[in-house]
Amino acid sequence: MFNSKILTDNGVNLEKSLELFGDMNTYNESLNDFLNDVENKMANIKKYKENGDMANYAILVHSLKSDSKYFGFEKLADIALNHEKESKANNMYYVSLHYDELEEEAKRIIDIVKTYLGVNNLTMLSGTNEKVKVKKNNTILVVDDSNIIASFISKIFNNTYKVLIAKDGKEAIDILANYTEVIAGMLLDLNMPNVNGYEVLRFMKTNDLFKKVDVAIITGNDSKSVLDNIKEYPVMAILEKPFNELNVKKVVEILAMNDE
Repeated sequence: MFNSKILTDNGVNLEKSLELFGDMNTYNESLNDFLNDVENKMANIKKYKENGDMANYAILVHSLKSDSKYFGFEKLADIALNHEKESKANNMYYVSLHYDELEEEAKRIIDIVKTYLGVNNLTMLSGTNEKVKVKKNNTILVVDDSNIIASFISKIFNNTYKVLIAKDGKEAIDILANYTEVIAGMLLDLNMPNVNGYEVLRFMKTNDLFKKVDVAIITGNDSKSVLDNIKEYPVMAILEKPFNELNVKKVVEILAMNDE
């Protein structure tokens, strides 16, 4: 049904990407999630550029870089990496001068993916935070602003755990307030726009929630640096990007074993 030559002929490193996704079915499903997420992400990136908000700009181009690496979009990943570095240095001149390059490559990738999947219009994913029936110690909370990461982890545990997803720290705090007693563990990204992961950790410490919910950190940064920044919190594990299914399962095993 899908012609992978459309991807490879346009420079997509499919072989490298399958090291993460494992097979084409999982890749294709996740690619659809990418489509549902990327245009909204690009709109927010543009908004932060126009507002001169380099802190949130850096967070979103980092997310775009990570997603692009997962799917083998190496040129887009490289461009996004340059924007991440320069925006972290508050170099608005570079960001403004090279923004068209980022936008054009993102549009090129979107067109390639739409052609490959045979779709013309995006259908945004519905919210995942509606009230659900969950069992004690049978729920994992994934907090990450990337729909790709959240959806990938959700698919891994489809038959094992109920997976709740929060797109930022505010949603995570709301879920913790409602579902603390049933959550077996939380996978928490630190770099998110609006309310970040550090604020979630502070909320948990203030409300004495570490006794109830075990936490693993999702990060694309140097793990030693992360450890220094979170040493006051009893975090159980660190999951470094890019990761694969085996890495995720090992970390969740650590959380589940400690919860027994």
